[in-house]
Amino acid sequence: MELSITPAPQPGAWRRRGVASDNDLIKKIQAEVIMSKRKAKDSHFTVGECISQVQRLLRERFCHQQLPLRPLGMESQHKHLLELLRRTAVHGESNSVLIVGPRGAGKTMLLNCVLKELLEVNEVKKNVLLVHLNGLLQTDDRIALKEITRQLHLENVVGDKVFGSFAENLAFLLEALKKGDRSTSRPVLFTLDEFDLFAHHKNQTLLYNLLDISQSAQTPVAVVGLTCRLDVLELLEKRVKSRFSHRQIHLLSPLGFERYLEIAQQQLSLPSDFPDHKFCEDWNASVKALCEDKSAEAVLQKHFNASKDFRSLHMLLMLALSRVTVSNPAIRPADLLEASRLCTADSKANVLHGLSILELCLIIAMKHLNDIYDGEPFNFQMVHNEFKKFIQRKSHSVHNFEKPVVIKAFEHLQQLELIKPMDGSTAKTQKEYQLVKLMLDHSQIMEALQKYPQCPTDVKQWAVSAFG
Repeated sequence: MELSITPAPQPGAWRRRGVASDNDLIKKIQAEVIMSKRKAKDSHFTVGECISQVQRLLRERFCHQQLPLRPLGMESQHKHLLELLRRTAVHGESNSVLIVGPRGAGKTMLLNCVLKELLEVNEVKKNVLLVHLNGLLQTDDRIALKEITRQLHLENVVGDKVFGSFAENLAFLLEALKKGDRSTSRPVLFTLDEFDLFAHHKNQTLLYNLLDISQSAQTPVAVVGLTCRLDVLELLEKRVKSRFSHRQIHLLSPLGFERYLEIAQQQLSLPSDFPDHKFCEDWNASVKALCEDKSAEAVLQKHFNASKDFRSLHMLLMLALSRVTVSNPAIRPADLLEASRLCTADSKANVLHGLSILELCLIIAMKHLNDIYDGEPFNFQMVHNEFKKFIQRKSHSVHNFEKPVVIKAFEHLQQLELIKPMDGSTAKTQKEYQLVKLMLDHSQIMEALQKYPQCPTDVKQWAVSAFG
C-alpha cells in the first residue's frame, strides 16, 4: 500500500493566510458598521412608533414638571426666602414665615427651588432635616406628630414612652436630634402646606409648639407655611400669633396671556434630539400652527381666564394629546376644544345622565317646587304629590310607581348628593317630611335632559312647562 504524503507548508505561509483573512474580516465588519450607521441615520420610524415616543415623552413632561433654575418674576421673593432658610441651616437661627398667594401662583415651586439650591451646599445637606406636613393629610395634631416622628426616623427612640402632653413629646423628639456632643442640635425645616387648615386643629397645639420653639434659642427650627388665604393671621389664636414672626412673602401671578401661549407651545414641542428628525420638524410645525389658530387660541384664552395654574394647563394638553393617533398624527384645534369640554364638564350634570326615568322625574318635580316656592326647602311628600299630578294629567310613557319605590329613588338622589337635607331637620321627623334642598340649577337639569338617551317627549315638555 502506497501512502500519499501531503507536502508541508512553507514556514510562515499559514500565518500569512491567517493575517490576510483576518484583515478581510475586519474590513468587512467595518464596512457593515458604517452601512448600518448610514441606514440608522437615513431610516425613519413608523408613524405609530413616533406617536408612542411623543406621548411617552410629553406625558412625562406634564406629570413630572422639572424645577426651573430660577422662578421667573419672583427674584426678590426667592432671595428673601433663601436668605431666611440659610440663616437657619448654616447659622442655627430660628425663623418663621408665610408664603401667601392664589392657587397656581408658584408657592410650592418657589419653596422647592429654594430648598434645592440650599441642599446643594454639602454642610447643609449633611445637617439639615426636612419635615413636610400638609393640612389636608395631617387632620389633627396626633396624626401630625406621628408623621413628624416618621420623617425624622425617630420611631425607635420614642418607642413605648408615655408623654404628658404634646409639647413634651415634641420637645423630646427635637432633643433626640442633638449631635453626639449633646451640645448642638441639627436644624429642622418644617413646611406646612395648606397652613390655614392647621389653624382648625384643637387649641392650635401644633402651631403653638412649633412657633414657640422657633422663638426659643435651644433648637434651630424654621417654620414655612404655604396658604391661599390672605386673612390667615386672623385665624390664629392670640398666643399663637404672638409667637409668629409676622414675616409674609406674597406671590401674585405676573403671567400674561401671550406668555401663557408661549409656554403652551413650549410644553407641546419636541426636543431637537428626538429620534426621527423629519417627524420632529412636522410635529413642531403643527404645534406652532395650532397655537396660531384662532379657535385654539380662544380655548386657551378661556382656560387662562379660568385658571393660570400650570397643572390645569397640563391637564388640558394631556387630554388633547390622548386624541393623537396614527390616522390623526397631530393635535388639531378640534382636539383642544374637546379636551376643554372634558376639563370644564359639569360633574353633577354628568351624574344626571345615569339616572333612571323615575329619578329624573323626581328631579323635575323638585325643579318645579323650587320655581313655585322661590328656592325654599321642600320634603318628599311635596315631591311625590307633584310627581303624581304629572302622571295623572300629562304622562302616558311613565309608569305609575308605588310609593315605596319612589321613596327608594328619592333616597338614592340623596346618596348622590343631588339633594341635601337641611340642618334644621331632626332625626325624629318622619323621612317623608324631612326638609331637603335641590343642589342643581335650572341650566344643569335642562342640559342633562337634552343629552339623556331616549328621554320621553312628555317628560321633556313637563320640564320646560312653567309650573309643572
